[in-house]
Amino acid sequence: MSKRVLITGAAGFLGSHLCDRFISEGYTVIAMDNLITGDLKNIHHHFNNPQFSFVQHDVSKHITLEGSLDYILHFASPASPIDYLKIPIQTLKVSSLGTHNVLGLAKAKRARVLVASTSEVYGDPQIHPQPESYWGHVNPVGPRGCYDEAKRFMEALTMAYNNVHQLETRIVRIFNTYGPRMRLNDGRVLPAFIGQALRGENLTMFGDGHQTRSFCYVDDLIEGIYRLLFSSYNLPVNIGNPDEITIKDFALEILKLTEAKTQLISMPLPADDPKQRQPDITIAKSILHWEPTISRAEGLKRTLAYFKTLTTVELNKTEHRNFNAS
Repeated sequence: MSKRVLITGAAGFLGSHLCDRFISEGYTVIAMDNLITGDLKNIHHHFNNPQFSFVQHDVSKHITLEGSLDYILHFASPASPIDYLKIPIQTLKVSSLGTHNVLGLAKAKRARVLVASTSEVYGDPQIHPQPESYWGHVNPVGPRGCYDEAKRFMEALTMAYNNVHQLETRIVRIFNTYGPRMRLNDGRVLPAFIGQALRGENLTMFGDGHQTRSFCYVDDLIEGIYRLLFSSYNLPVNIGNPDEITIKDFALEILKLTEAKTQLISMPLPADDPKQRQPDITIAKSILHWEPTISRAEGLKRTLAYFKTLTTVELNKTEHRNFNAS
């Protein structure tokens, strides 16, 4: 009998790619999502697979599953500003109550659990690039605090379960990731730029564009997560591509790639927006023997090809979701 893995947030961008990977590796996958930001179209290709099942459930509420579990990957959380700024309370709950429920389930099932943290735990960093030993520079009461502090709490709770209950835990700190199945209008910089370019709109750049990001293609990220889960390392690990670029230069790359005849326009910089973002992946290299292999040029070609398959309706759709925040 194949081993069973629960993936929360499975209908989202990263969760759906994790489903693909574990199905391809022969696991039985239980996908869980409340579909607030996820979309069933991301996982519909697995629906006829007897090794795959879907459960619509909010992990902020008690989780009950029959049978054994070997692994849990907790990826349920809004991850884009357009989401967590609209639903700050649910964002806090999914990484606090939701993580508590996931860890409790893992303890009951004696399963190893990997939780998805983020580079946002570093806030607007004062150390560059960011190593895992850096404690961060986060505004807990700012507009991004609901996401940043939720993930910091997630890490603390996970380590508490590891220390008190000897639960097998893993923590991945994910840096900017992109690829097929991203929502085109979710507020993140890459899909925003590509969407504007494909619609023939000017690209909206916040601030002077000198702030930096480091973009990792999704296949590389999934490989890093997979290796981390099966490692023996229980402290946080940065997974991301250290190839840093300014937002302005990145926007120019998108314009060139899409052959858009538009230009850049500047808007005020949002509050607490990080000025720099670059992972130090020394631990991932030494412990996991992992580093990204897909260049930004190649990754962007693949991502653009995916976005070009979207219909005109999808391309022009504005995000209006029923969040029912509580």
